[in-house]
Amino acid sequence: MSNAEATTSSDATGSGTAVAAPANNPEAIRLRALLEPAVQANRLYLEDVSILAGSHRVVHVVVDLPQEETGGVNLDVIADISRVLSDLLDNDPADDGRPYDLEVSSPGVARPLTEVRHWHRARGRMVKVNVIQGENVTGRVQSVDDSGVTIIPEIAVKKGMKPKQGEPQILPFDRIRTGKVEIEFSHLEKAGLEPEHNGPSEEA
Repeated sequence: MSNAEATTSSDATGSGTAVAAPANNPEAIRLRALLEPAVQANRLYLEDVSILAGSHRVVHVVVDLPQEETGGVNLDVIADISRVLSDLLDNDPADDGRPYDLEVSSPGVARPLTEVRHWHRARGRMVKVNVIQGENVTGRVQSVDDSGVTIIPEIAVKKGMKPKQGEPQILPFDRIRTGKVEIEFSHLEKAGLEPEHNGPSEEA
């Protein structure tokens, strides 16, 4: 049985000297297929599985809430799913017996918004959008559909004044070059989201 040690984190950033295996690593793909059903059974989304090579293998698993929920994955949820995944890895019939460490984390707010589901997860958040053939936009994500995102822009004001909001602006995904969440101390307040949309793992 492998020696698995689950560690918890609220952000997917890591440190150390281990080197990540390529994204198309066959072992990472195999482990994703092994772990994904258990992640989904716990009402989570499996964002990524990677393997770091070193004195011990490090299996790094990134989990997120489903796209229809807002908020983040709290540490209690991370700890619970870590135990579930550790048991699966310990009993993996295809494992070669080498020791490993298991790290489970969530993406964190610094994740670039590169998929439609990322934009869904950013509803109510302040974002900075680099627009193709147009002015860049900073504002709050109001809604998301398959074709694009609706942003309520923040209008620049003098320092010390309360920020003003512009008219909702629809940005098709094919006009968005990059997008990222702006870190703020409070979010979701008066953002047009009903309380039942908030995820179970973080208070708005």
